[in-house]
Amino acid sequence: MKRLENRVALITGAGAGIGKGIARRLAAEGAAVLVAEYNEATGAAVAEELRRDFGARAEFCRVDVSDKAQVEGAVATAVKSFGKIDILVNNAWAGRPGSIGFGPVESKTDEDMEHAFRIGYMAAFWAMKAVFPHMRDQRWGRIISLASLNGVNAHMHTVDYNSAKEALRALTRTAAREWARHQICCNILCPAAATEAFKAFATANPGNAAAITKANPMGRMGDPEFDIGGVALFLASEDARYLTGNTLFVDGGGHINGVAWAPEGA
Repeated sequence: MKRLENRVALITGAGAGIGKGIARRLAAEGAAVLVAEYNEATGAAVAEELRRDFGARAEFCRVDVSDKAQVEGAVATAVKSFGKIDILVNNAWAGRPGSIGFGPVESKTDEDMEHAFRIGYMAAFWAMKAVFPHMRDQRWGRIISLASLNGVNAHMHTVDYNSAKEALRALTRTAAREWARHQICCNILCPAAATEAFKAFATANPGNAAAITKANPMGRMGDPEFDIGGVALFLASEDARYLTGNTLFVDGGGHINGVAWAPEGA
């Protein structure tokens, strides 16, 4: 029997990168997966991959996680399509269109910060509230939130992202404490992976990307499916039934000495 046989997972931002990697690992172990993704082309393609490669029950649901109604609708879709919901992965992230992107604290606008918190924090808050009654009533649930060493170490020039991710950690840990009596385990992953976003960053900032990779004790960025997805699979499984409120750094040891990093010229 596969480790997630008869389990149902909803994964936000599952159309690429870490979300896609986690979706593939969970599907490979028998989970039904709702691919909740803003990009219709990539989201539909991932759902098709899961069906083709693993024979999984998989569906795509287009979701803008900045919209509360759409987030709640995705949870309702998972329950309607698969009969229940067991696993929630809070992964979705998107930068604000028109933002300068990387920049010091004083360059960030109210709109930058509000966008980051809506995407990186409120979306997870809405999803967690929506799945809670289902997990409570069945006395089984797994919530996995994707945070970042950027926030833990306060990396420069990403205060909007850092702040939202640290708030997400606090939310997840608080839920872990409050919902433990319902047998709902809530944990955080801080990954380092060679995602499309990292590759784009490396193209724009080759020196910084090379320094980050060199500083990693394992000398490489992780694989979204086999390095990050494997730990998510563990957290989603029965093996993690007594583990809650933890932050797991799935980063090749990068967190040990902090992966000192600063933008060029800072």
